[in-house]
Amino acid sequence: MRAIRVTPRASPTPISTRRASTLSTALKRHAPIDVHPEVEDALASGKPVVALESTIITHGMPYPTSLQMAQSVEKIVRSTGSVPATIALLGGRIKIGLQPAELDRLADQRSNQTAVKLSRRDIAAAIALKKDGGTTCSSTLIFAALAGIKVFATGGLGGVHRGGENTMDVSADLHELTRCPVGLVSAGVKSILDIRRTLEYLETLGVPVVSYAETNDFPAFYTRRSGLQSPWRVNDPRTAAQILHTHSQLGMSNGALFAVPIPAEYEAAGSTIQEAVEQAVRESEEQHIFNLGKEVTPWLLKRVGELTQGKSLASNVALVENTALVGGRIAVEYAKLARDMQDQDQCDTVTRIPEKLNTFPTASGFVSSTDGPKEQPLPDAPLIVVGCAAVDITSQPFTDSDLGRQSTSPGQVSMSLGGVGRNIAEAAHRVLSSYGSEFSAATLLVSPIGDDSFGRLLSEETRMLGMRTDGLVPVHGGRSPVCSLLLEGSGVLRAGVADMDLVRNMDAHMARERISTNKPKLLALDGNLSPETLKAIVTECLRSSIDVFFEPTSVVKSASILPAIASNLDQPSWSPIAFASPNLLELAHLYHQAQLLDLTSHDRWWQVIDDLGLGSKFRMDLDLLSRQDASAHHTSVGNLAFLVENGVAQMAINLLPFFQHLVIKCGDLGVVVVMQLTGDQAAQSSWSTESTNHHARYVVSHSSTSGDIVVLQHFPAPRLPSDALVNTTGAGDSLVGALLASLVQSPKAFHAAESLQHTIDIAQQAALLSLQSPHAVSPLLSSLHEQKH
Repeated sequence: MRAIRVTPRASPTPISTRRASTLSTALKRHAPIDVHPEVEDALASGKPVVALESTIITHGMPYPTSLQMAQSVEKIVRSTGSVPATIALLGGRIKIGLQPAELDRLADQRSNQTAVKLSRRDIAAAIALKKDGGTTCSSTLIFAALAGIKVFATGGLGGVHRGGENTMDVSADLHELTRCPVGLVSAGVKSILDIRRTLEYLETLGVPVVSYAETNDFPAFYTRRSGLQSPWRVNDPRTAAQILHTHSQLGMSNGALFAVPIPAEYEAAGSTIQEAVEQAVRESEEQHIFNLGKEVTPWLLKRVGELTQGKSLASNVALVENTALVGGRIAVEYAKLARDMQDQDQCDTVTRIPEKLNTFPTASGFVSSTDGPKEQPLPDAPLIVVGCAAVDITSQPFTDSDLGRQSTSPGQVSMSLGGVGRNIAEAAHRVLSSYGSEFSAATLLVSPIGDDSFGRLLSEETRMLGMRTDGLVPVHGGRSPVCSLLLEGSGVLRAGVADMDLVRNMDAHMARERISTNKPKLLALDGNLSPETLKAIVTECLRSSIDVFFEPTSVVKSASILPAIASNLDQPSWSPIAFASPNLLELAHLYHQAQLLDLTSHDRWWQVIDDLGLGSKFRMDLDLLSRQDASAHHTSVGNLAFLVENGVAQMAINLLPFFQHLVIKCGDLGVVVVMQLTGDQAAQSSWSTESTNHHARYVVSHSSTSGDIVVLQHFPAPRLPSDALVNTTGAGDSLVGALLASLVQSPKAFHAAESLQHTIDIAQQAALLSLQSPHAVSPLLSSLHEQKH
């Protein structure tokens, strides 16, 4: 038997047997934290991330410079290969990573004058009062450490204020560096402070101070030298990263300060700016500004800007951009070190980062808000997905020689959530949620789970994703679906056991009850269900005028929908199944099985085929289309001849009496949509005025007798860089989930060329993102709507 190479199944919610991270613990307690999907993906997959503060946006610079600086800094971090995570408080929720609109909201002080400056002491009060706020170095350190972000880039660190030996005015930034294992990259200490006493205090606290320069000179914010020396010096990101990594290996809880001098071209203006700093400090003393508490620093920086006529602002922007560049490079090197380390038992590993946790669905059908203990009933779900939710366990020895008979072997064991239905539901949930929080409960996954530990795991992990769990139904005495794979050291499948009886034997009443309660617009089924269950659910949907979307799941399971079709051929005046998404092999199996079951001899089948009225012109148009290249990027993929030579178009058209819309997944050949529009649908569709357009890759046929329309359109696969492929586990599921989300948003999305193009574009982009993610469903789908606009 030929060996099958298997990529271990990935999941959006990897489950580790290691100690849960602090963030995971906080989220389990319903902490008001939202992690940007890009940051979530980066942290979960070990990509480099750089934390960025937001007080410099809300209080440090005037608008629009503040916004331009924030955008520039994020762009610079990205240029190093790292992911920026600007941290802030919005509406009483902690944001780890911001959307562009959120950056603008913070920066525009004219329309958001109530944004507060947040240190450790302010966090809980500001959250309780639902404030907007900019995080200082201290609070940014707290949230970076909470999330497991190891590098934080900023302008200047707080410290001991001048006269601090009398006033005891010492920034909370310094103490935070003793309890947050994060590397803080800055241009030294703000020059308005007492730099000497600050360095002495950092020594007392045990915080490493490292000049990131060619000398040990400690910078003074606007100038490259303060006249003081750092005890340590590095001049490359790898060594800096090794310092942080060693802290992690030793379990040390403190951070480190990397002091980066301002770029040399700004050195000349430094002495002039420093004179303005001294004058501003004198004025603050004369005017007793020190009584303003945390407003002292913003006042001084603003006054320095006025005295230098804006020169200090330009220098301030330059030094922040420079620390972002250095911070990004250090983060990249740290990520490499972390990946290379064999011992994965680190204290600060992030194992799971949910998103959009403003609501928490429970199996009882109620949602508990973080705003208070009050419970509210969940809204009706416009989309229901019925299928398999499973736990996947993958075991892999370190070497093949470790695999001994009748003994255990050292290796790695990973656990993740899987199941086609679950993956599709998560993808749909993420895409729908990207349209707005009102869609966060729009997707309902219906699947049986056991009343066992795996079942509780499935329910809890689904809830932590922000998804509804009222469709996960515990079955007394049942075993939750589990797939356990044993891989050889090379990744080749050695053996496996799949326990899927619970899904296969699912009672259709479980789905019918939720159909009756929610009255969805669209219901999706995966092929893991039994033919009897599929028949009962399809019949219920047709009776209630609910469109059915069928995902075949595999070649063998693809034909399980045919008995449901056979029992309903006499009922509707349209195809029993509104949408199906087979791949090329599944399409062929469906077609041949339909013939074996004599479905293609049914009177209804002949009636539909006759009404389509396809003739020589359609065949000629299809032949011309088949000569086009399948890809605009890779001519090596070939052309569209497979549509004719392999009978793909013929099989699809012959299945239209059963499936109104076929979305055929063709791998690197792209996607082919074949569909029919009848009656009022055809008359009201913009396809009624369209004709074949080979440049746009579609063939349109209009029946002269029935008025029916047939459309066949090819969509090339989007370009995937050769080194970007991570796993193929959930790409197809992500495509289907995104399609479902689009159809919920626009049920007539297939009725016009432009909207169909947009719908398939989104679906293909979803698949592309998941191909590049270690998860079956990429967390980046949660911002897909934003990316496409």
